[in-house]
Amino acid sequence: MDSLTLHVDGLYLSPYALSAFVALEEKQLPYTLVTVQLDRGEQREPGFAQRSLTGRVPMLVHGDYALTESQAIGEYLAETFPHPGHPRLFPADLRERGRARQLMAWIRSDLGPIREERSTHTMFYARAGRPLSEAGEAARARVVAAADALLTGDRPTLFASWCLADTDFGFFLMRLVLNGDPVPAKVRAYAEAQWQRPSVQKWMALPRPAHAPW
Repeated sequence: MDSLTLHVDGLYLSPYALSAFVALEEKQLPYTLVTVQLDRGEQREPGFAQRSLTGRVPMLVHGDYALTESQAIGEYLAETFPHPGHPRLFPADLRERGRARQLMAWIRSDLGPIREERSTHTMFYARAGRPLSEAGEAARARVVAAADALLTGDRPTLFASWCLADTDFGFFLMRLVLNGDPVPAKVRAYAEAQWQRPSVQKWMALPRPAHAPW
C-alpha cells in the first residue's frame, strides 16, 4: 500500500483536520502526521501550495496523490479502503449516507456566526465569555433543532452505528456546550459522547502550546 501522510495545522485546532485525522484512525490505517505552521505562512510555501492546489489544511498525501478539503478526504478514504476490508466511515444505507453528507456540508457552509463567535480557540484556550449575538443565537437555535429532530431514543449516534458525520456534527455542537450556551440534555449527551470517542480523544491529546500565538 502506498504511504499515507496527513498534514494538519500546528495547533491542532482545525475541526476539518480533526475530521480527516479521525477518518484515518477509524479506518485503522497506518499514516504519518505532519504539522503545518499556519501562523508562519507555511501553507503558502511553494512546495505545499502547489501540491495542495488550495494552500489549505488538512492535506492527505497518498503515494503521489495529494488531496485537500476534509469531506473529500473522508470520502476518498471510504472508497479507497472500502468495507468489509476496513471499517465504514459512512452509513451503508443510501438515504442515511445522503443525510450524513448533508450535515457535513451544512456545518461547513452555513452557521457562520457560531464558527466565528465560538471558534475552536474558545474550545481549547479561553472561553468566549460573552453571549451569542442575535445572528449567533439564531444559528444556535437552528442547529439545536436539527440535532433534536435527528437524535432518536438514547443512542449516542445519528444512525444505528457511528459515522464520520457524528464526529463533525458532535464537534460543532461542542462549540456551544463548552461555552455554556443552551443545549438540550439529549443533544448535549450526544455531543459529549462524540467528544469521548477514542479517535477524537487521541486528537484532543495531541500536544498544543500553552498559549495560542495570537
